[in-house]
Amino acid sequence: MRDAFVLVPAREARAVRVRPGGRVRVVDVEGGQVVDLFAFAAGDVSEHASAEHTRIHVNRLFPRVGESFVTNRRRPILHFERDDSPGVHDMLCAACDPARYRLLGVDGWHPSCQENLQRAMAALGHADIAAPQPVNLFMAVRVEPDGSLTWGAAPTKAGDSVVLRAEMDCVVVASACPQDRNEINHYRPTPIGIELLGNASLLSPPTPPSP
Repeated sequence: MRDAFVLVPAREARAVRVRPGGRVRVVDVEGGQVVDLFAFAAGDVSEHASAEHTRIHVNRLFPRVGESFVTNRRRPILHFERDDSPGVHDMLCAACDPARYRLLGVDGWHPSCQENLQRAMAALGHADIAAPQPVNLFMAVRVEPDGSLTWGAAPTKAGDSVVLRAEMDCVVVASACPQDRNEINHYRPTPIGIELLGNASLLSPPTPPSP
């Protein structure tokens, strides 16, 4: 029997509860789509997956299979178990937010990963979540010899995925990044999927974003 599959529409996010040893597969449904991934300790959401602490923990800029993402208290929260994608992911870039879109020339409201996260967590009773730096699955960012960053389009194809295993009881939020003002999503955000592979359950209701 197929495990539960949660379709996350383009520009939206969903939250799932993953208990220790539970696993989720994050899927790029159509290809070329970045996923902003956040994780919070279920018992205390002030503890969260931290890209900056993880970089020190693994002594690398970008994640790879067999390593763990750690929290702002330096405890493992998710283990990177499997990668069925080109293996291109980012741990440098902040989540897109309203200020980012204003700086890119957007007039009026635009969905963002920060607001997607805050909406999903507010639905669970956590109304004051500050957006930590996410793990940006499938995001193509390269550090050049002079220290500058080069941005590219996500190299994934339809059905490419990663599998993450919970190392503590946690809430995982996956946002189908709404960025359409640069090339990371090929200027066309598309859906993602979250497959619940065991000891995991959907939490956030399927409410669309709104200004």
